[in-house]
Amino acid sequence: MLTSLPNLLTLSRIAVIPVVVGLFYVPEAWAAYTACALFAAACITDWFDGYLARAWEQESVIGKFLDPIADKLLVAATLIMLVAFARLSGLSVLAAVVILLREVLVSGLREYLAGLNVGVPVTWMAKWKTTIQMVAIGFLIVGDYGPVHIPVTLIGTLGLWVAAILTFVTGWDYMRAGLKHMMAHQPAKPRKGAPGNPARTPG
Repeated sequence: MLTSLPNLLTLSRIAVIPVVVGLFYVPEAWAAYTACALFAAACITDWFDGYLARAWEQESVIGKFLDPIADKLLVAATLIMLVAFARLSGLSVLAAVVILLREVLVSGLREYLAGLNVGVPVTWMAKWKTTIQMVAIGFLIVGDYGPVHIPVTLIGTLGLWVAAILTFVTGWDYMRAGLKHMMAHQPAKPRKGAPGNPARTPG
């Protein structure tokens, strides 16, 4: 059911996106910290909704559909705002590009393999990537509003580069595994004279 607690937690991650985005337009420290807190809370729900769905046997098709979408929407929206407000700039923008491209690649791959009834398991490296990525984005949201004696932006930028490297590695692993299934399910070529490929006859 859409109103089950796990699904409501998933929906809350989508609902918080416009709030986090809106807070970027408020040039105050409290807004940056509030956005960071909301982002962190949304990331925590990502773990709880899956855990509760399994523990309470409330796994559903809509939940499996919404869960990865909510994560990708939250990360994509926040990364775009970080670049737009120059909290992520220069070459570091490439780290965000790598992360976003990988999300699109894996989403397309999962959708294709789902049609073949093939699942794509989440690896431990992918889980570490997600954790480092979320922490790094949290630091970048605070940015220059952080304590003067702590290089908040630098920590966030370095963390995002680490996440980008892991993103590239895990993305390649997923793609390689997906290619094996794609090659194993090559459609058979129609024979000459078969429907859809009529044999040519002399005129």
